[in-house]
Amino acid sequence: MRSVATASATTRTLGPAHGPATRPNMVSVGTIVWLGSELMFFAGLFAMYFQIRSLSPELWAEQTAKLNVPFAALNAFVLLVSSVWCQLGVFKAEAGKPKRSGRLWQFKEWGMREWYVVTYLFGAFFIGGQVFEYAELTSENVTLSSDRYGSVFFMTTGFHGMHVTGGLIAFLLIIGRTFTTRNYSHAQAIGAVVTSYYWHFVDVVWIALFSTIYLLK
Repeated sequence: MRSVATASATTRTLGPAHGPATRPNMVSVGTIVWLGSELMFFAGLFAMYFQIRSLSPELWAEQTAKLNVPFAALNAFVLLVSSVWCQLGVFKAEAGKPKRSGRLWQFKEWGMREWYVVTYLFGAFFIGGQVFEYAELTSENVTLSSDRYGSVFFMTTGFHGMHVTGGLIAFLLIIGRTFTTRNYSHAQAIGAVVTSYYWHFVDVVWIALFSTIYLLK
């Protein structure tokens, strides 16, 4: 009875017991949930692609011959490598290092800003390559309104390109914030991390799209 009374007194003094002090960051959780909805969106595009392809196998055989697979593979490689640079930037953001502490050529001294700038450049190269490919296909009379293949090709790759462009805008905002604040805060680091979630997501989606459109044909 004494131990029960002691425990009761302790409860009155300290208040009810609480769970762990640390909780998942709500921005990160919200971003993951949102990316889940984006995954469903792209799943719908894949379903549309396979459904229409099954109805027009002859058209697919004719039009896929016009794809510049080696160039598309190079462009895909550039986008995938950008994820490596992005993750290196994440490591620096988590370490509280927003910018370089040494010379520009001293890569080990780079901060989040430098790695995210390189990521941005690689992503911009990918978008430029996609525009070049669109121009080539247009000259081959493959357009959004030319036939079923053109409609599906430009819709799937175009929506992905829009997502990549959104990621590039996010990188500009994250990089810009390192110039406008003196102290690099935890909130800024979280912003850099959730941006990397999005970037890795669009990279993974492109692996699936590239395999479906350029390799399976």
